[in-house]
Parts: sequence; structure tokens; C-alpha cells
Amino acid sequence: MTKDRHLRQRQIKRESIIHGRPVESKTKSSQDTNKIILAAVCMIAALCGFGYFRYQMYLRELVKTPLYSPTVLTKDSTSAASDPDRFWGTYRANTYFGLRTRSPKSPLFGMMWLNQQTQQMPPPIRHWCDQGDKLHKYGWLKHDGRHFGVQEIHDGDFKVTTSFVKRPGGSHGGDWTAYIDVSNTTTRPGLVSLMFYVALDDQGQLQPVLAKNSPRINAINGYTQDLGHFKLTFPKSTGSTLRHNYLITLAPGVNKLKEALIKGIKVEAWDKARKVPFFVLGGDQVSSDAESGPNFMVHQITAELPFSMEVLFESASNVDRPNHLQGDIFQSLLSEHSQKFENKFTNTFQLQKKGFSDGQIEFAKAALSNMLGSIGYFYGSSLVQSVYNEEPVPYWNAALYTGVPSRSFFPRGFLWDEGFHNLLISKWDPEISKDIVSHWLDLMNTEGWIPREQILGAEARDRVPAEFVVQRNQNANPPTLILPLKTLVPYILQSETEEQSLKRILPRLKTWFNWYNTTQLGPIPFTYRWKGRDRKTVRELNAKTLTSGLDDYPRASHPTDDEYHVDLRCWMALFSGLIADISKSIGEDATAYESTHALLSDNGLLDELHWSEKKQQYSDYGLHTDKVKLEKPQPKPNQPPMHLEKERVVYSDPQLGFVNAFGYVSLFPVLLKILEPTSPKLFKIFTDIRNEKLVWTDFGLRSLGQTTPLYNRYNTEHDPPYWRGAIWINMNYLALGALDYYRKAPGPYQSQADRLYVELRNNLINNMYNQYVKTGYIWENYSDKTGEGKGCHPFTGWSALVTLIMSEVYE
Repeated sequence: MTKDRHLRQRQIKRESIIHGRPVESKTKSSQDTNKIILAAVCMIAALCGFGYFRYQMYLRELVKTPLYSPTVLTKDSTSAASDPDRFWGTYRANTYFGLRTRSPKSPLFGMMWLNQQTQQMPPPIRHWCDQGDKLHKYGWLKHDGRHFGVQEIHDGDFKVTTSFVKRPGGSHGGDWTAYIDVSNTTTRPGLVSLMFYVALDDQGQLQPVLAKNSPRINAINGYTQDLGHFKLTFPKSTGSTLRHNYLITLAPGVNKLKEALIKGIKVEAWDKARKVPFFVLGGDQVSSDAESGPNFMVHQITAELPFSMEVLFESASNVDRPNHLQGDIFQSLLSEHSQKFENKFTNTFQLQKKGFSDGQIEFAKAALSNMLGSIGYFYGSSLVQSVYNEEPVPYWNAALYTGVPSRSFFPRGFLWDEGFHNLLISKWDPEISKDIVSHWLDLMNTEGWIPREQILGAEARDRVPAEFVVQRNQNANPPTLILPLKTLVPYILQSETEEQSLKRILPRLKTWFNWYNTTQLGPIPFTYRWKGRDRKTVRELNAKTLTSGLDDYPRASHPTDDEYHVDLRCWMALFSGLIADISKSIGEDATAYESTHALLSDNGLLDELHWSEKKQQYSDYGLHTDKVKLEKPQPKPNQPPMHLEKERVVYSDPQLGFVNAFGYVSLFPVLLKILEPTSPKLFKIFTDIRNEKLVWTDFGLRSLGQTTPLYNRYNTEHDPPYWRGAIWINMNYLALGALDYYRKAPGPYQSQADRLYVELRNNLINNMYNQYVKTGYIWENYSDKTGEGKGCHPFTGWSALVTLIMSEVYE
């Protein structure tokens, strides 16, 4: 065998030499084969590693990738060419009085003021709306959202009235004039400085027109790419003007204008009669060798009260201007718009016919006007994060045209608030409302997620604590935009052009719905769970559910994957029904969404999942115990003395079951009209609503029943109760809308619903009006014990729904 093998190998070698082929030994061949295999394995591993790396990059990019679907709005929808009527506006809701355009880099115009009779250093200058200023009252008395507005600001012993009117013309949104009047509210003499400014946001030029031999700016010439050339003019003021001053400087950012102004103030001389110094602006503070010109100019008037001033903005593109919008011409146009506002308000809301007094009607006008006057325009990018991002990343740069809940405390966009805002706005001006809803839907990313809090631009970012800036894509918010969309659909369908926008809205609604239907699913079919609760917290009595909008409302005491929430299920039922309705209205197949809506609206399945037989109420489900308390922890041995914050102590092991806290969440099947009008459960629910030990008060429905263990309890040592007893107007609006529905729908409980409706509506209106008269404000929420306004003020977001409640408009 061995000899034959060797002979055969020699034969092969000989033949290979004859035919010119190399000869390799078996050992070498095996080695090369191994090398090839190893190289292939390495290549496959490298490809897998590269693929994994690319996939991880893809996952990290998802959170900041726009949805690949036609946007509802065109890119130039807010330009002067596309919509000159709303190009200019009081879109700086964070300021007491400020104007800008609906363009990303608009110059900012606004007003500051100071009381010269102050002993504080530096002097208290009013600019951004701030509860710390402790103003007696401020807010819009009339505002139509388009053409004009009139506002009163009560500051100590004087009142500032701001009016503005726009007039079309040219190609940059026309002209506008602001009229500012300052008058005494007491017999004490007053001395006030008004300071009106213009500031550039990264681009443009400003050139002052200075008076000869006087520290006064007569006008400011400006240029920006979006506005072209313009002129800001300061005509002579009326009254006893003591002096004029100005400031020309370089502000470090549009969010630092007040700081730049304070830096430019000097004490010029003492007013011996009043024994106070004059605080005046320091003139031109930009050196001639500066790399760029000034971006911030301020005109200051210091005068004895009363006095008034005008500011005229005129676009150079308006070459056919018939006259200057000032004096009698301004007052005449202001009166014309004011009368149109009165007529439209009367026809829209019919409050005279409902027997309201003149004072109550003025209150309703102020509620509407403050909602419209609080609409802002923001541009920038949110900071967002997903589980695939180690650090927050910027969303894409985008615009947002939106209402804000509170000019002083929440001057930015909130997703769940905005749906309620537009219930009112859509009744007044459906075009504005459609525009707002469209802006929000265009902020949807490719996952179908919309960041629930929009903090866009430097001014907005400055008002938010760092812990609330980053938005996380697993966190939802109630899809309240569906509420105004229900009423907007008939308006949109009136024209073929508008119907096309509905065809762009629908895919976004479907994507949004699918995001909820995948990320917020509960543990068993047809259940839903608000994600984002902190499972590890030891400081909170009950882990907050910020995503639900109801913050500290009691949920399962121990968050787990086993819990599910009745309010989110009801939102999803309403959402699927709207998509089905829109689909049918534009001729698309609605079968899948109709089926989903039928399942989520099925009262039998709802009862099976959420009805607590023990408490006879609708409830969340989860791992829960009521036996919890905040206590000081015992210091550890040899621990140095220090303040130890209270921690939660659990006195009874939690059990899986219903969370029987009676309050707003328990009422959601009624609030969103999921429960059939013939359901026998309505009798029990209506009876519980009227129970004063539960949610009924003489001022409205409280958020949490008094018999619930966490009623009015602090959630941490420092966090007072928020949704644990206070009266909230948005939820009371839903309750009144539901009672109005059930009192009209055929069923055995109509009379019970009617009695509740009439009494609740009267209680709510009377208390809100009385508090407005007493305090000058509409409030974030109201005390369930006294009816007093609580929380931040003015809160003319969803609390302004009182106008719809007065007019009995719920659809």
C-alpha cells in the first residue's frame, strides 16, 4: 500500500511537470483551506459587526427622523406671501407685550418698563411675564387672533394699556402700530419709563436715526432677509415727558435682552422732589471696531403719569401706503376691528340670549381673547432621547404655531393641553385651529411619536428647568388633538383644497394611533398602559404618571408591566373612531378602524377589564396597596447629622387588583361618552358624581374623591397635591359635555343627567367669574374647599373653556 502510494505520487508529480501544473502537498492544501475558511469567518464577522453597528446607528437615528409622509403644511405656509393676514402677531406670549413674524429668524419687537419711584437696585424691570412680579392683573380684553388686540396691565399704582392694529400692504405682511397708554390708578403721582425695542435674531442690520442735540432715537431703520427693509418710528408722546434716552448695544442672545438692557442702564441724576434716582439708558455702547453691528436697540421715554406713546412699524415694500397708521387713523381702525370682534363674539357664542350679565360677558370675552393672545410662534429643535441613545440628541429644526397654557409659567407648547385649547379656538376661527393642529402633526417622527412638550428656541428654553427639557420617545400624552379634529373635519371638507389637507392628515393620524397601539399596550389584549412611571422611586408616595396628563393622580402604588389604565383605553376608543370617520369621509376603507373602535367601545369588554364589583366603579388595574406613608428614614450608625428627606414606607404588601381611587380616571368612560346611554351603570356613576364626599363641590368636580386614601396628600415631602382634589376646568368641560350628551340621548337616565348638568354648569361659571372679579385672573385650577384660584396665573389655556361652557358648545 505504502509503496504503491509513493509510486502514484511520483507519477502525479511527473505528469504535473510535463503539463506545467504546480504540485502541492496535501498538508499545504489543508493549511490554505483553513486560511480561506478563517478569512471567510473573519469577513462574515466583520460584515455582521458592521451590520450590527449600522443597525444600532439606524435605531439611534429613529428618534430624530421625520415621518416619511407628506407634511400637512407646505414649507412656506406661514410666509408673508402665503398668509399675509397672520404673518405678524403677538406671537411672543412669554412677554407682557411683544410682536414677531411667523418666520424662523424674525426680529423681535417688544416693550419693557420700570417704575422710576423704586428703591431697588437694580431696578425691577418688567419684560417676561412672571408671577414673581406680583402684578395685580394683566391680560387681553379683546384679541381676534388676526388683526388687533387690547390689553390691560395693572402694576402697583398705575395701569399700562397696550393696543396694536395691523394693516395690509406690500409683500411682507403690511404695517402695524402699537399704542401704549400709562395712567394712574391712585391719586399718588407716578413716574414711569417705557422702553420699546427691536432685537435681531442672528441676521439683519439695524441703523438708528438719532435726534440732534438730544439723547433720543427718532426711528430705527432695519433690514432682514424675510422682511426686507423696514422702519420703526417713535412719534412724539403725549403727556409730561421728562426725558428721552436710548440704548444701542450687542445682546448675547434674544433670551438675554433684559440682562443686556440692565447692563446698559446708568443712574443719571437724582429727582430731588421724589428723592429717587433716574434710571436711564446709556446710549451707544457698541465700539466702532466691533466685528458686527448692534443687534439690540431700545427707545426710552420717562414721563409723569398719565402719558402715551405710539410705535409705527412700516414695511418698505408697502409703496401704496395711503397714510401713516397713527393718531386718529389708528384709533379709527382700532374701533372698527373692535366692533367686528364684538359682533362676531355675539353671533358665535350667543351669551346675551342665555341671560348673562354684561360683566359675565366681558369675562367670557377676556377668556377667549387671552387664549387667542397667547398663541405663539416658536422655532428650534427639541432635545430627545430613546433607549438607544446614551445622551440626548436634537430633533430636527421645526416651527410650531400653538397656544400656550400660561404666559407666566408655561409659555410653550404642550401636546395634551393643545387639544383642549383648540376646542375653543376652532369655534372662533377654524382656519387658525387647523393650522395649529397641522403644525403639531408635522412634528411626528418616523415612529409615530410627537414630543409631548415643545421647548423650541432660546426664550422658551430659558423658562424650563433642566430636568424637564429632554423628551423621551417611550412617553406618550393623551391624543387630545382628536377632540378639535372631530369638529374641524366638516369645515375642512367644505372645499376640495382643504380636503387634500385631510388626506395628508389621515396617514399621520394612523401612524400616531399605531404608535400608541404598539408602545402603550397593556399585558392582555385590549388593555393599555401609560409608560414612563418610575418603578424605583422611594421619595414619591405614588409614582407620578406625567404621561397621562394627570401627573400625581393615584395609580397602582407599585408600577409593573401588569398594570393597565382605563383612561388610555377610552382615549384609544375615541381615536380609532375618529380615524374611521375621516377615512369614510374621504372615500378610504375604514373597516379595520371601525372594528377596533367597536372592540374598544364594547361596554361588556370594558366592564370585564375595568369594572370593580367591590367598589362599583371603573378603575385602573395593577400592583397596589393603599397602606403607604411618607416618613423620615432612621439615620445609619455613625452617620453625620444631616437633613434626610422623607421616604415612602409600605405597611401592607401590594396585591394585583383594581386601584379603587374614585375621581376623574373613574369617570373616563362617561367623560368620553364610551358608556352607552342605556347602561345601568350610569345611575351609580351619576349618583357618585353628586356625592359631596366624593367629587361634587359647590365650585365644580374635584379631581379625587375625599374618601380616597391619597386625597389631598403630598406626593413627596415638598410636592403638594396637584390632581388629588383640585378642580380642573378641562375635565369639568368634558363632564359637562358628557352630561349634555346623556341628558339628550334616549335612555332611562336623562333627567338625572339633566339635573347634574344644570347644577354643575352654574357652580362652575359662578365660581370662575367671582374669582376673576376678586383676583383679576383665570387660574390653573380651583380649590375644592373654597373655590379660590390655585396654581399658576393667568392660566388661559384650557381654563378659557369657560367661554364654551357659558355658550353650551360641546361639539
